[in-house]
Amino acid sequence: MTAPPAKFGAAAIQMVSTPSVQENLAVAAELVALAARRGAALAALPEYFCIFGMSDRDKIAVREKDGEGRIQDFLSATARKHGVWLVGGSVPLECGSPEKVRNSCLVYDAAGRRVARYDKIHLFGLDLGPERFDEARTIEAGEAPCAVDSPFGRIALSVCYDLRFPELYRALAPMDLILVPSAFTATTGRAHWEALLRARAIENLAWVIAPAQGGKHSNGRETHGHSAVVDPWGKVVAERAAGPGVVMAEIDPGFQATLRRSLPSLTHRVL
Repeated sequence: MTAPPAKFGAAAIQMVSTPSVQENLAVAAELVALAARRGAALAALPEYFCIFGMSDRDKIAVREKDGEGRIQDFLSATARKHGVWLVGGSVPLECGSPEKVRNSCLVYDAAGRRVARYDKIHLFGLDLGPERFDEARTIEAGEAPCAVDSPFGRIALSVCYDLRFPELYRALAPMDLILVPSAFTATTGRAHWEALLRARAIENLAWVIAPAQGGKHSNGRETHGHSAVVDPWGKVVAERAAGPGVVMAEIDPGFQATLRRSLPSLTHRVL
């Protein structure tokens, strides 16, 4: 049996992003640098880390061509500078419609090479009267689940609302880590965020790394925060309630391997 990878540091970076791409990239740069100094080999930024606009259409104005643009250049250069694997929680990329973007999670290796792109499949919709969201108005849905092999094991990619759809992760199982960069609303986050993170960890016996937006934004919206790392037993091992910062955790693949031997539920699947 192949030995599991060695323990490593992982960082879920929490932000309270603004409508200014330049400002957000500057904050992200500081937080990734902090994560690297604290020993992170893998660092993940939240959904909309690069822009949290005054309106849903603001992200269309700063969308980039696939493989070109200051946001993608920033991610590549930052990963290379610090020698970390870096997950850009979501980047607005061009799509077939001039009125929409793809909400794309991009992964860069420690040399700054892009090794994966996942386009958010499930688009958030909520109608609670005064609180309404309809991502389908400005986002074109992705079509394919995505996982990437890394020095840390197999990483399954997802974005925010995807967390509510366990079949997405089952399509990628078995994985070693699940990434869930998010911008959960304060309302849905208080009710469901931790429960969903722990459920995805438990049912897949996988580590979950969930960087989030966390605070009051310029547009008046409040995001839930509580960026977290959850172990394969479903325990929240590190968390930050609100405000910008770095959530650090030591990831132990050996612990995961032991759990999977003790409780081989992934081998008992019949569907």
